[in-house]
Formats: sequence, structure tokens, C-alpha cells
Amino acid sequence: MSRARAAIVLLALTAVTLPLIPLQWLALRGKGNLKRRLPVVWHRIACRMVGIKVHEVGRPAAERPLLITANHASWIDITVLGSRTPLSFIAKTEVANWPVFGLFAKLQRSVFVDRQRRSATARTAEEIGTRMASGDAMVLFAEGTSNSGNYVLPFRSALIGAARHAVAGEEGEVWIQPLAIAYTGLHGLPMGRQFRPHVAWYGDMEMVPHFMEVVKQGAIDVWVVWGEPVKVPADADRKALTRQLEETVRALSAEALAGRAAASALFSNR
Repeated sequence: MSRARAAIVLLALTAVTLPLIPLQWLALRGKGNLKRRLPVVWHRIACRMVGIKVHEVGRPAAERPLLITANHASWIDITVLGSRTPLSFIAKTEVANWPVFGLFAKLQRSVFVDRQRRSATARTAEEIGTRMASGDAMVLFAEGTSNSGNYVLPFRSALIGAARHAVAGEEGEVWIQPLAIAYTGLHGLPMGRQFRPHVAWYGDMEMVPHFMEVVKQGAIDVWVVWGEPVKVPADADRKALTRQLEETVRALSAEALAGRAAASALFSNR
């Protein structure tokens, strides 16, 4: 049954995706807002087809320029976050060359960073700064890699500081919003630490088998918890800022994994 489900989902996704690719390609060459909105439509359709149910606490900041710093557990994070609001991602350079997924990343207007070359940080930060200054919300997976989804790794400060400085300059300010992503349910049951690698993609896991397993099974519950945006002056201490963002994301993630995000969502909606 799972193989039949995977075949149906993949055929449906293909039918939706093929006409949208040239449309987004044309939108990227225009000046309108379609290039930002179209990926949101695709991600929402993909979530529904695959069976990813997104629960949300808080909301993305309306202030600009905006950098979003999030934890990272899986390639699914892209579709989950992409379904919430118009945004683009800061991704490692290898992603640009991945079959299919590399194309999707480019159509999403991702900025690619070479984490192995420190000399590339300034150039990448300048590109991120330009995009943020133009009104784009940029997502940085601040751990620098993905993990099992059971915890949050230490945040890396270099790109946070460089991106903040590139857009804010010597006197300006930028908004940075912490964000936690937590996978909590599978087929309506609590996922637990032992089952979270079903959705988490990290280490030496191969992409295609993992993708196919997720499509076969579906029925995933994920929480997206938005922290309060922080207004950051240009002279803010980079390492202190990074620690603050990391601590916030770690706390938000722990609440969601412990099942307390639902209560927060109920309270915030009153």
C-alpha cells in the first residue's frame, strides 16, 4: 500500500510542479511579487499531498530587513517553512548541484554559501544583505548542518554577524527572528526520539531513499514556533547575539518537543 501511495503522490506532485517551473522561471525575470508568492503555493500543495500537517505558534515578523535564524533537522524543513510565508534560504553550495532539489533551491531564490572557504563569507554576506535590503526575508539554518531533530546544535556566529553588518552598515539596524521547527507526530501518535529520524535527515543518510520513505508513510505533524523578532543595531556584539538567538530557539524547540507548543498556540489565539 505504501508503494502505491508513493506512486500516486509523486505523480500528483509532478503534475503540479511541471507547469509551475516555467512560470516561476519567468517570474524570476520580472519585477513583480509573483516570484515570492508562487513558491508558497507549491510548498502548501506539497505539504498537503505528502501528508505534512503544519502547526504554527506566533507569526513571521512584518518588519524589514529580516533575517530568520532556525534550527535544522531535515530537507522537509524547506517545504514546511516555505509553506508559511514568502522567504528564501541560505544554503550550502553543494545543494545547487543536487538533482531536482538544486533546481528547486534556485527557483526559491536561495543564496548559496561555501562554508569551507572563509574568504567567501564576505561575498555571500553582501548578497544576503542586498536581498534583505530589497525586502526579502532570508532563512539561515544557524547550526550549519542538520541533526536528529531531538536537540539544537550550537549556532555559528560568522554568517549571522556578517549578514547583519552587510545590510545594516555602520549605523543601520536589522531585525532577526528566532524560529524553532519540531517534528512531533507520526500517523497521529507522538513521534518520540526513536522515531524522529524517520523525518530527520542528517549525517550520511542518502537523500532519495529518505525522501521516498517519507512520501510512502506521510502523516507527519510538525510545529513551527516563531520567537519574538529582535531589533539589532549595527554595533551589536556578534557572539552575544548568536548565543541569545541559540538559547531562544533551543527553548522554543524543547517546548514543542515536550508537547507544550499546543498550549501556547491555544493561549495566543484567545
